This record gives sequence, structure tokens and C-alpha cells, in this order.
Amino acid sequence: MNRGYSREQYLKLIQDIRKAIPDSSITADIMVGFPGETEEDFEDTLDLVRQVRYDSAFTFIYNIRSGTPAAKMEQVPEEVKTARIQRLIELQNNISLENNIQDEGKILEVLVEGETKTNREKLAGRTRTNKLVVFEGPMELSGRLVSVKINKGRPNLLEGELVLVSANK
Repeated sequence: MNRGYSREQYLKLIQDIRKAIPDSSITADIMVGFPGETEEDFEDTLDLVRQVRYDSAFTFIYNIRSGTPAAKMEQVPEEVKTARIQRLIELQNNISLENNIQDEGKILEVLVEGETKTNREKLAGRTRTNKLVVFEGPMELSGRLVSVKINKGRPNLLEGELVLVSANK
């Protein structure tokens, strides 16, 4: 895929980021089933995900785009791509859950975005590392920074309780 860096360079970069910013959140976009991808290639991807331990990952299956060089290459069968993406999602969900459980008990600064999409009685916001946090509180907190104690880590979000509203408006 014409990457201008090696696996070793990439892992060194992740290590340097985590050393310089210990509470950083690392995310990725990961494609499965690019033409010519072998089972060994895919296992290397899973190994990289295990090593890096992304906080989250946007995962997707390669789709042919006519007129591109990849469209002319030997394609990975759809059933193989589907099985691989399921394995990758399961692995990443487990890692995301483990990472989010580590935030339990912490008080995190959250920028309130507004009510959640699924429960109008709860607010949603983002931490400085872009993790989604859901908690109870008044709608007038939208756009404000608040402190939220994290009670539960889930694969895709953190659940918490409001502990402090900052003076910003």
C-alpha cells in the first residue's frame, strides 16, 4: 500500500508518543482485505493491534474502486474479508474495554456535547483524549467543561457521574 515507513519505525513512533505523553490516546483506521493480503499479513495486523493497544480503531473492509491500480490486482474473497474483519473487531473491542476499565475511579475533564443519542436524560461529552463519556446532568452544561468520575468502562464509552462544573462558560 505504498507506506513510507516500516513496522519498526511505526512502533518506535508509538513508543515515543507514549513516553512524551503518557496519557495519550492512540487510535487507528485499519483496512482488511486489501488485494494480495495473505493470512500471514492479516496475522501481522492482529499482532500490531495487540502491541499498540489502540484505544479505538475505525475498521473497514477494502472495496474495489474502479480505475485504481488495486482494482486490477487479485482480490481477497468476500467471505475471507468478512471473517477477518470480525476477528479484528473482536480483538479491538477487548482491548478498548481493557483500556477503558483502567479509567474507572478516575476523575476526568469532559467537554459536554449535549444529550446522548439514546437517552435524553443523560449527557454525553468527550475527554481530552476524545473518549466518549455518558453521565447525568442538566442540558445547560452543553459546551462547558466538567469533571466526571468514571464508574464503568465499556468497549466504546465511559459511564460516570458529574462531580464538578468548571467556571468557564
